[in-house]
Amino acid sequence: MTAPNGGANGRADAHPNVTDGRALGIASLETQSASRFGAQQVKELVAELEIPFEPSAIEWRVTNTAQGQSRGQVVPYADPRAYTDRLNTLFSPAGWTRKYAVQTSCNFERAKDQKLVAKVLVTCELTIFGLGTHSATGEEFTDSENALTAAEAQAFKRACCCFGLGRYLYYFTGTWVDLDERKRPKNVPRIFGWATPQGWREGLRPDQQTNRASSNPQRELQEQNARAEDANELIHQIEAMAERLGRRMYRGLLKHVARVWNPRDIQNAALRQQVLAHMQAAERGLHRLDTALGNVGAEALTRVLRSLNLQSLDLIDNLQTLHEIVLALEAAAPEEMK
Repeated sequence: MTAPNGGANGRADAHPNVTDGRALGIASLETQSASRFGAQQVKELVAELEIPFEPSAIEWRVTNTAQGQSRGQVVPYADPRAYTDRLNTLFSPAGWTRKYAVQTSCNFERAKDQKLVAKVLVTCELTIFGLGTHSATGEEFTDSENALTAAEAQAFKRACCCFGLGRYLYYFTGTWVDLDERKRPKNVPRIFGWATPQGWREGLRPDQQTNRASSNPQRELQEQNARAEDANELIHQIEAMAERLGRRMYRGLLKHVARVWNPRDIQNAALRQQVLAHMQAAERGLHRLDTALGNVGAEALTRVLRSLNLQSLDLIDNLQTLHEIVLALEAAAPEEMK
């Protein structure tokens, strides 16, 4: 965090005897601003700034919640580090700078609780040597634990947006998703092709109906409903396995595969599929176990369980142990039954 009027890549000149920035070559970079890049280079650099972030850098923020707090509206955002990484990649750390000015405002009435709370206002001035300077503001209520950090990040990202960096995120409209008990999204919306580096470079843009989320609300709603139905169907299939596998195996697979106790806490569709596949494999294994038991009897089962330090089949909670028991019982069966 910098002091008022200080620079993020340097610091305010609080001491008159400190060496001036010109001695470090900073001024020479500034004087090149008019001639450092040609018109074609400027066009190419701006185009690179406009390219979306990798989907892995995108996070989702809940902006509104429905009554009951089980549904929320989410929008995508990127951490300030994603912005600085792009600037450093294109211009190097010496090719750009920023400085902040901080103020506090008079009290505002906050809508959610009608309280009068002051705001911290941050202005960020972002300079890319050779491209120019843009400034923007950010604000946050002062009773927030990280008010200054949040306002600073908001101001910085808004200034970056003036150069085209991160601007594409403004095309997203809020999408309603299910929330968990901590008000976190259980599933995040799909990133459209135009909002990926590859799609953008291929010419996809948010104003194309086939790619923009908000251009066809009915289609988007249909897609969301279809994904929700698929998720619910998978969850129902997983829950139906509880009775067929037994509580111990069912809970064990949830824990080992997905690190959850309840299948509704699994937020990733691929992970839900993986859990179901493991449970279906366990069900097949239990059928094999029943067949093997019919061939060898209880005495052979007792020997196998003792070798694995188990007292009962009810204690099996993973596929590996089930597989070992089945193979041992099948090996103990009379030759004519194999």
